[in-house]
Amino acid sequence: MNNKATLYLIPIPVAEDANETLSTELIKIVPTIKYFFVENLRTARRFLKSVDKSIDIDACHFIEIDKHNGIDYKTFKDWLKEGRTIGIMSEAGCPGIADPGSDLVMLAHDHNAKVLPLTGPSSLFLALMASGLNGQKFAFHGYIALKHPLRRENIIALEQQSKKENLTQIIIETPYRNDQLMADLLKQLAPSTKLCVAKNVSAKDSYIKTKKVADWKNNPIEIGKVPCVFLLLA
Repeated sequence: MNNKATLYLIPIPVAEDANETLSTELIKIVPTIKYFFVENLRTARRFLKSVDKSIDIDACHFIEIDKHNGIDYKTFKDWLKEGRTIGIMSEAGCPGIADPGSDLVMLAHDHNAKVLPLTGPSSLFLALMASGLNGQKFAFHGYIALKHPLRRENIIALEQQSKKENLTQIIIETPYRNDQLMADLLKQLAPSTKLCVAKNVSAKDSYIKTKKVADWKNNPIEIGKVPCVFLLLA
C-alpha cells in the first residue's frame, strides 16, 4: 500500500466573503492541491478562486460528496493508492463536523495516509466562545428531531442532561427552519434556562446573544434563513 498520500481538511469561511478568518497556512497550501472531495462543487470552485485567482480550476479534479446516493469511495481509495494529495471541503466550516466528510477521514486512516487538519473557522466553537456558557463541558448534537412529539422529547432531554451535568448543549437547524426551532425551544425550555442564539457567525451582521428563556419570550427575535447555532445551559 502506498502510504505517501496526504489528506488535508480545509475549512471554508462560515460567512460569505470572510476569507480574513482563514489561516496563512491554508492560503499557502490550498493552491498546491489538485484533487478534492467537496460537499458542494459550486461553493468549492468559487472558494478556490477567492483564495488564489491564479488557480487553474480546470486542472483540478472534483468529486462531490453525494449525501443521497453515497460517497464515491472507489475514487477516493484510488487516489490514496496513487499517493495523491487530497483536500476535503465542506460547504461552510470544518470538514468532518456535521457533514459526511468524517467517513473519508477514517478511510484515509485505514489506508495509512497522513491526515492534516488546516486551521480555520468553526461556527460551533466561535458560538461557544461568545456564548458565555460552560466551555469546560459541552456537547454537540447536530440536528434534533424535526417533528413532535419526538422533538419535544429531545428538547426536554437536552435540558435535563444540561441541568444534571452543568453541560452546554449545542444544536443546529436548516436555516429555513430556524424560527420554528426557536419557537419550540422557547415553548419547551424552563424560563430560567440560558439560551444563546448565534447567527451568521463571523459575518459583518453577526448576531450572538445569550439570555434566559423568559427574557427571550419578552423580547422575541426573527432569526431568518441564515446559518445559526443554538446553545443552552439549564
